[in-house]
Amino acid sequence: MSAANPGWLDSIRLATLALGEAIAGVANPTIRLGVTGLSRSGKTVFTTALVHHLVMGTALPLLRASAEGRIARARLSPQPDQAVPRFAYETHLAALTGPDRHWPQSTRRISELRLDIDFERQGGWRSGPSTLTLDIVDYPGEWLLDLGLLDISYGEWCRRALADARKPHRLPLAGQWLDLIKGLNPQGEADEAVALAASEAFKAYLAALRADPEMVAVTPPGRFLMPGDLEGSPALTFAPLDIPADGVAAIGTLAGLMQARFEAYKNVVARPFFRDHFARLDRQIVLVDVLAALDSGPTALADLEAALGDALSALSVGRNSLWSSLFSPRIDRVLFAATKADHIHHAEHERLEKIMEMIVGRALGRAAGSGAEVRAMAFAAVRATREVRVEDRGKSLPAIAGMPEAGEVVGKDRFDGQTEAAVFPGELPANPATVFDRAAPRWHVRAPRFRPPLLQPDAGGRLPTLPHLRLDRALDFLMGDKLT
Repeated sequence: MSAANPGWLDSIRLATLALGEAIAGVANPTIRLGVTGLSRSGKTVFTTALVHHLVMGTALPLLRASAEGRIARARLSPQPDQAVPRFAYETHLAALTGPDRHWPQSTRRISELRLDIDFERQGGWRSGPSTLTLDIVDYPGEWLLDLGLLDISYGEWCRRALADARKPHRLPLAGQWLDLIKGLNPQGEADEAVALAASEAFKAYLAALRADPEMVAVTPPGRFLMPGDLEGSPALTFAPLDIPADGVAAIGTLAGLMQARFEAYKNVVARPFFRDHFARLDRQIVLVDVLAALDSGPTALADLEAALGDALSALSVGRNSLWSSLFSPRIDRVLFAATKADHIHHAEHERLEKIMEMIVGRALGRAAGSGAEVRAMAFAAVRATREVRVEDRGKSLPAIAGMPEAGEVVGKDRFDGQTEAAVFPGELPANPATVFDRAAPRWHVRAPRFRPPLLQPDAGGRLPTLPHLRLDRALDFLMGDKLT
């Protein structure tokens, strides 16, 4: 059974849900939008900014329905899934716009929010007022990568995890775990203490990957670092062992114990997530901090390329028919978005998009054959900088200016979080293929972490909406066709 092809009981359940949603959608269209991305890619900021601009009625020129004045209003409504935490929109907006403005906490669990958008249809036989219901499902990108586990065996997962850990750039972080499993006998007697020690060492390696700015943490299982209520459970207490990919793990052995828990993880964690949430998505945006990966070098970019390719393989993408809508729902639009475009000058944005397109090249090609629309884009959901010119050795350079966070260093200056700085972040290569060439010089784009923008109230004491870069372009691709 693959992630895209659940068992017959799950198929009946999904069909029942889809049929109910289809009947409700005859009068008012509905979109379930999945929002995800790897750690520090800006998921929470994107969702907050999306809701903020629609609720506030911001003019969004690149969202056609807004440009044509056909959006009457947008309002938050009770979410349909009572067992899913609500996305803390108000808390996150207060973090971005409050007196001590700061970036909201990262996504560490699934959450949901419903937005009803009243709009006027373009014309024709359907002309007149209508409402688009937008259900936003925000979840960690590491959970998306977990779906790739559903179709592989424990032995194959071990082979992949060990091969990744033994890569030269990862070996220093994986050394302690690799040394530990060298002394383990997979065919020896199952031992709970040994399993726990191996699992903790493997989790420490995953945590080091995430913390290292030179790495891209793309190794599942994603819940190992976000255990929630499952912390300490057997389903989260296993690790790869050095066994053949096609080997048989006998019951009662250490390998047999690890294999059973690997299968439990799929059944208890990954498969329910797919069944209850992922299989019902219509649209998906995957946020990627391309600039951070670029700064880490070709090896990190290759890891990211492979991970995003695997992620799209896990997505059930394609054009929906009536039959597929009921029994095998598909995601018909996927956006891969390079975030934090405000950390470079606008003259570099086209190059950033080209690099994003190269990273997801395999994914774009695969989706094209399925009938799904997949696009790569560069944007900033909240713009923290403005563009300026700086002088350097008699040259005027295009630069960005903003307020670095406390402790950030620019040149020889360490900032206190209250002082603005102008920086020249560097340039991206004209030929995007260069960034994947290990023999070519490393490309660096250096910019400090900036605080969210300072919003100045108007004469009536009202704050302006959060500035952005092409957020409206992203929204038009993700839902513009449903606002016609």
